[in-house]
Amino acid sequence: MFRVVTVSREFGSGGGMIARSIAEKLGWDLLDRALIAEIARVAQVPPETAVRYDEHVDSWWHRFSRGGLRSAAIVAGVSPGDAQLFDAETMAAFAQRVMMKAAAKGACVIVGRGAQCALQDHEDVLHVFIYAPWAERIERVRARAEALEDVERLIEVADQERASYIQTYYGCDWKDPHLYSMMLSSKGGTEKAASIIINTVLEETAVHADAR
Repeated sequence: MFRVVTVSREFGSGGGMIARSIAEKLGWDLLDRALIAEIARVAQVPPETAVRYDEHVDSWWHRFSRGGLRSAAIVAGVSPGDAQLFDAETMAAFAQRVMMKAAAKGACVIVGRGAQCALQDHEDVLHVFIYAPWAERIERVRARAEALEDVERLIEVADQERASYIQTYYGCDWKDPHLYSMMLSSKGGTEKAASIIINTVLEETAVHADAR
């Protein structure tokens, strides 16, 4: 029986809309922007700070300097925890903590943030990857991008950041099919893709009920 759905997505694939549709029709919580808000609350940082580091990887120089900052804090008599700066690594750690807590409660749809890796061993979680044809992704992103933005470059950079995030914090290949229960194209429309996922959840629930 599936109690949680994780939705990983190519940028511009409509994965966010699909996740929202799933949550609405199942009556589950949607952890996308709400996840960022919860991390900000738990970490006691402004929401805009959490947004800035969401699904990002710190620069190599920042990662290199991080250890030095902690060592300097210890020498100065300050505990490493008190001296910790909020950065992408901290954000990722809080994201994992919040996702694990949400999964334990169940009835939620989690978008991105490495949920497919953090919850990989949870048998009650359905892991989905959403992709789409390049032309459709461009069209979808262009509809909400600034007029002067290079849409193709925007998509490429976003995908690279998501892949780097998964590799850096979980040591996984973002598009490894073994991470997912299904890899689904949104070519037929986001509502159709959402329906396929919802039906999978409901069918599993019915099978579980019949087995009792």
